[in-house]
Amino acid sequence: MASPQRSSKTSEPRAPNPNDPKISKAFSAMECLGISREVVKPVLKNLLKLYGGSWELIEEDNYRTLADAIFESFDDKKKSKAVMVVESEDQASSARENGNKVKESNSDSNRKAHNSNVEGSSVDTRLGAQRVSSSSGIQRKRHQNNESGDHSATDKRLIHKINDITRGTERLKISLIDEIGIDLPKFGYIPENTSYQDAYVPFTLARIADENCCLKCNGDCLSSRVPCACSRETGGEFAYTSQGLLKDEFLGACISMYREPLNHHHFYCQDCPLERAKNVQNPEPCKGHLVRKFIKECWRKCGCSMECGNRVVQRGITCKLQVFAMEDKGWGLRTLENLPKGSFVCEYVGEILTNMELYERNKKTRINERHTYPVSLDSDWGSEQILKDEEALCLDATNYGNVARFINHRCFDSNLIEIPVEVETPDHHYYHIAFFTKRNVNAYEELTWDYQIDFEDDGHPIKAFKCQCGSSYCRDVRREAVGTKVKELGVKRRKSGTSRVN
Repeated sequence: MASPQRSSKTSEPRAPNPNDPKISKAFSAMECLGISREVVKPVLKNLLKLYGGSWELIEEDNYRTLADAIFESFDDKKKSKAVMVVESEDQASSARENGNKVKESNSDSNRKAHNSNVEGSSVDTRLGAQRVSSSSGIQRKRHQNNESGDHSATDKRLIHKINDITRGTERLKISLIDEIGIDLPKFGYIPENTSYQDAYVPFTLARIADENCCLKCNGDCLSSRVPCACSRETGGEFAYTSQGLLKDEFLGACISMYREPLNHHHFYCQDCPLERAKNVQNPEPCKGHLVRKFIKECWRKCGCSMECGNRVVQRGITCKLQVFAMEDKGWGLRTLENLPKGSFVCEYVGEILTNMELYERNKKTRINERHTYPVSLDSDWGSEQILKDEEALCLDATNYGNVARFINHRCFDSNLIEIPVEVETPDHHYYHIAFFTKRNVNAYEELTWDYQIDFEDDGHPIKAFKCQCGSSYCRDVRREAVGTKVKELGVKRRKSGTSRVN
């Protein structure tokens, strides 16, 4: 008797139509991650089948579900390839046994087992990251393909994926993704600045006078008809809008200071801590420090709540960020969501060092060791004629820092600007360095800021790197273009006063 036909048959999902607006957006989002459409298509097709054609879960959190599914498919492919290699090696082993080569086969198997243990997954304990490595059989197969001219297997690179590099210390998870195969960064993640040793950073309520805080405020200071005492630093008006963005006028003034530093006020120390750190016996004259605009946020002595609109930076990171790898610049940071102009992104966090500690640390640094560029807290050194060493501070995120250590430099037209923010202490020996967007920034766009580096300053304790920002306003005249150094660009910058940062 013939078997009855099945009444229903699960139909294969149709291939995604690239002309569909939803599918087109999904392709674009994955292309920003460096994933081709051909890789996306089968995974997206399976997800649509799984969710019954619903896009809600797929589109959530900038297509994170889709990205996760793609990376899982990479892992599955690696596992299946490893199994195929093992099976083929087992067959070859059987053939060798039939050819009276049992000893050689057993020796080779033991050696492969040892290599597999050595080349397997290794864990970076400081980041809690797992590095996925290919089996020894796959590595040998790649070598054979290279010798034969077949490079298809060599395109499969090591992939790192970390769900949260902050280890739960930030309000939001910050992921890390690497499709290139570069070394994982080795540093300790800290969500707030921490003194290294000699830096004098006292956080005490007694240092804040009653007239320098808003004791009588209640709720949200921004909703008050009369600005409170905490707005004095910004001219009697708060720097933030009710949406938590920087006001256009304040942001524009800060941008102007960085773009045209010579048109703004500088302070020249009688005994400059930076020059003193270089040469204690005979320091050179101070090269000048730009007097920057500050934001003063409400703090613990104020009567307002933590939801006050004048408490933006101290609430921490609230936008979705991701650390990612690039061929030319190594690690970088990007946003996973659209950020409007004036948005707070993160602050620069690191060890609080005195300038002397930084100078001594960098003298011990090996020549070939990469170093994160430090940030001097010199925005208000003009408040005192002479600073003690423990009061002349800087931030160094080389060994301990937060996600800001991954923000790459870009000359002049970066999309972020750093602004000094006073929170815990009224004197400006110590303050926070907060990053805000200078313009609207699209999702998956790399975040950059101008380090204000003088690429011609050979006396700086950390030698300037070779700039690869790609900006048409690049200040690094040492870079080569089509084999020729573009010195004309550097000369033009110096004449206009935009090359050297004072």
